[in-house]
Amino acid sequence: MTFLDMLRNAGSQNQSMLCVGLDPEPERFPAAMRGDASKIYDFCAAIVDSTADLVNSFKPQIAYFAAHRAEDQLERLMAHMRAVAPHVPVILDAKRGDIGSTAEQYAKEAFERYGADAVTLSPFMGFDSVAPYLKYEGKGAFLLCRTSNPGGDDLQARTLADVPGTPKVFEHVAALAQGPWNLNGQLGLVVGATRPHEIERVREIAPTLPLLIPGVGAQGGDAVATVKAGLRTHGSIIVNSSRAILYASSDVDFAEAARAQALATRETLQQAALEAQR
Repeated sequence: MTFLDMLRNAGSQNQSMLCVGLDPEPERFPAAMRGDASKIYDFCAAIVDSTADLVNSFKPQIAYFAAHRAEDQLERLMAHMRAVAPHVPVILDAKRGDIGSTAEQYAKEAFERYGADAVTLSPFMGFDSVAPYLKYEGKGAFLLCRTSNPGGDDLQARTLADVPGTPKVFEHVAALAQGPWNLNGQLGLVVGATRPHEIERVREIAPTLPLLIPGVGAQGGDAVATVKAGLRTHGSIIVNSSRAILYASSDVDFAEAARAQALATRETLQQAALEAQR
């Protein structure tokens, strides 16, 4: 089953557009675990167990594991997600962006070592930095397109004078991903939730690509505006929320609180979808 098949099936089975981002920060763990990096797996596994029936994907961010020498815990977590939620795809948030044999090794890390179903990539070095990932049949690759950080304007909002139509950089990335780069239908785009009008613009250019949309929740992205801008009949969206769900409670009830927050977010997204269809 391909990543896109898994995404569609999980979205249908769980009635969800929600992705839970797994960004473990030991200093924010409940008191009994706080500051203990050896508890990263335990914390994340509890979040997964409490939300697996509410999401269309999970998105572990590799830096939060690697910074604590917890790659072995990430491997355990990936295996755990496979065991308890085999229908839910896992997107490894790595934002790799190298070329040649180095990119091949990063692809091997994502898809063979960790067994991810998709990975996030930076396309700054061009198609050479994307192609090695597309050799893995059925796997997904999400290209950074229009990010929500203020510094994104430094490059993404610049105009390309020598490209027909003088598109902005992010528009050009979207066009490449929808067209010539998408050799086997494996590409998607990352677009931040804090700029709904630009989500809509990306969707105009790339009507069928899945959009990974971080920034709902703690980063202030509006869930309703996000869904209206990005959801289309043949273009799915993956709306990521990390901190608002992970750290909904700092007490022993953190997993239950995470579930309650995920339920509320899923409901908000569902209602927005209904409004968008009217």
